[in-house]
Amino acid sequence: MANSWWEIQILCDPDLEDLIFWRLEKFGCRGMSTEVKGYSLLLRAHLPQMQAQLLDLAALSLWLRQDALTVGVSVPVTQWHLIDEEDWSSSWKQHWEPQEIGDRFLIYPAWLPLPEPSERHLLRLDPGAAFGTGNHQTTQLCLEALEMRISEENSDLVVADIGCGSGILSIGAVLLGAKTVYAVDIDPLAVQAARSNRDLNEISAQRLMVERGSIDVLPKLTGGQLVNGILCNILAEVIIDLIPEMSAIASPNCWGILSGVLLEQVKPIADTLEQHDWIVATLWKRQDWCCFNIRRS
Repeated sequence: MANSWWEIQILCDPDLEDLIFWRLEKFGCRGMSTEVKGYSLLLRAHLPQMQAQLLDLAALSLWLRQDALTVGVSVPVTQWHLIDEEDWSSSWKQHWEPQEIGDRFLIYPAWLPLPEPSERHLLRLDPGAAFGTGNHQTTQLCLEALEMRISEENSDLVVADIGCGSGILSIGAVLLGAKTVYAVDIDPLAVQAARSNRDLNEISAQRLMVERGSIDVLPKLTGGQLVNGILCNILAEVIIDLIPEMSAIASPNCWGILSGVLLEQVKPIADTLEQHDWIVATLWKRQDWCCFNIRRS
């Protein structure tokens, strides 16, 4: 079953949702979803079979157990089984519903009939194997922060999205009025998903450019032009490594929205930002996750 995927199912206390999503992301899972089961949550995630052996999955189950004991809630029940490749990417979609985020976005699954027109920006999405459906707190925080940064009055903005995943933040920036967005991701599946979602939302490749790579390819993509805004919703340890290079591509009045950061990871990131002439304007928190709103010093 070389073309098979592990489907991981975790029945847990709702208070564990953020921590489990974080664990699953670090483990390399894709296509994650949440379903309410009485007073509990059922989380589903998918992972290519070649990326994990049974011992790896057993270790993940042990980490989840230890996390629950650390925060003092009931231990989750974790199960896994193999499914065929053609089934994995659609098996979680039945549990994903349209979602209003902030004051201006409606995140809408691409496979549903179009909704009635509204004042919200319709952001159609089929994330496939890439992270970013709008369900996770970090994505929601970033989209809400974007609403505060971009409007039609400042539509000449050039924005970089580092680790773009499904492209949800890049597309959101364009819908709000950004002139040009350059999106990069090291995962070829994410690049494919972001380009597909760009087309789904009828955005031109000239306005939203999606390429494989990290921050090091951005100067070539922008032609050396400094950016007005930086989006980065990935893991805290990666963000710390990227901060010096963010400074190199940022214009003097540049702002940034950084997330994927747990509460206990805030201080080292804040210290690194300060060392590289960034000011933390606000720090937004939702449950155990944080979002930095920063600007150049």
